[in-house]
Formats: sequence, C-alpha cells, structure tokens
Amino acid sequence: MNDTIRLSKQRRWAESKAHSSWQILKIMAEFVDGFEALAKLGPCISVFGSARIQPGQPYYELAVDIAKRLSEDGFGIISGGGPGIMEAANKGAQLGGGKSVGLNIELPFEQHANVFIDRDASLHFEYFFVRKVLFTKYSQGFVMMPGGFGTMDEFFEVATLIQTGKMSRVPLILVGSEYWKGLFDWMKQTMMQRAGNISQKDIDLLHIADTADDVAEHILSFYSKNPLQPNY
Repeated sequence: MNDTIRLSKQRRWAESKAHSSWQILKIMAEFVDGFEALAKLGPCISVFGSARIQPGQPYYELAVDIAKRLSEDGFGIISGGGPGIMEAANKGAQLGGGKSVGLNIELPFEQHANVFIDRDASLHFEYFFVRKVLFTKYSQGFVMMPGGFGTMDEFFEVATLIQTGKMSRVPLILVGSEYWKGLFDWMKQTMMQRAGNISQKDIDLLHIADTADDVAEHILSFYSKNPLQPNY
C-alpha cells in the first residue's frame, strides 16, 4: 500500500513538472501577444475601479466623463475590459474619440468583455501578473476609481513600482475624496507619521480628485513638465 501511494505521488509530481513547462509557454505567449498589441498604441491612461458599479450611479458616470475628457486631450484609455467602472472608462473613450483598450481576465464571476472596447484592442488573459505588467508598461497615468480588493491590488502595485524606482513616476490619481479619505489618512497618520514605514515623498505620489477637470488638469500639468515615455 505504501509503495502504491509513493508511486502515485511520484507520477503526480512528474505530471506537475510537465504541466509547468507548458504553463511557461502559455505565460510567454500572453506576454508576446500583449506586447505586440499594445506597443502600437500612443500615450494611454489606465482607469481602475469596481466591476460592481452600475450605469447611472455617480462614480460610473464620473468615470465616463473622466475617460471622455482624457480622450479628447489625446490619451487612449486602458481598462480591465469588464463591466462597471471598466465599462464606463471604455464608453468614455469612445465618446471622446480615443483608443479604447480592454485587458480582460478569465474569472469565475463578474468578468465579461464590455461592448465599448475597440475590436482590435480587446485582449484576454489567464494570468493576473501578465495583465498587470501590461497595464503598467503601457500607461502614462493611473486613475483609481472606487473599487474592491482588485483595485487596491492594482493601486498598491503601481505605487510600489514608482516608490522603488522600478517604473517612471507618472500621475497616480485617487478619484472620490469621500471614498479614499480614510485610507489616505491612515497611510499618512499611521504608515508615515506613527510607524515611519513610508515618507512624505511617497504620500506626494498621490493626488486626490473629485472631478473630470481636476483629473485632466493634473495629468496635463504633469506632462507639461515631464516627457511622455515608456515606463520601463
């Protein structure tokens, strides 16, 4: 019986190793397809936020206005490709005549490609980390609308990359002061002042905005003093 269990474990381990080799090829293919598709784009802004916010709700409509305004200013818009804030961002991009890009991810719930993504700019991913690399590599700014764990993950990923110098500094905007104030105050009072785990320089990476004009003006002001360039 013990020999049977041992042989079964060895077989499963060998099968796992073979699967890992194929997995590497799948990961490489996602990177190659994404790099080839997004390298053709001009300057873009990524918009993150909850998939659960519905049309007609204030933050959905604000996301539409922000993306429309940025598109009119010459930026393409990249979203996660799904419903909610992602859909609003792609809708605003189309209304503003800009490039509308969707980086979709296979999930067991919530996620499906929205109808406002340009036909040649809808990409699908299996791996979150590949998708996040493409978000950060091809975006010249990040607009963080209210969201859940996924939005927080993307927010802190970008903030960490900028803080550590692994990508160029770009505008990082938190939209909705009522939503972000508690987190922002905690970062400033607890993380910075009480614990000393971040600095004022890190806090200064963030800009809180409540209107489409404020978002657009912050981004345009930043690029009046800094070149538009790849992040890394």
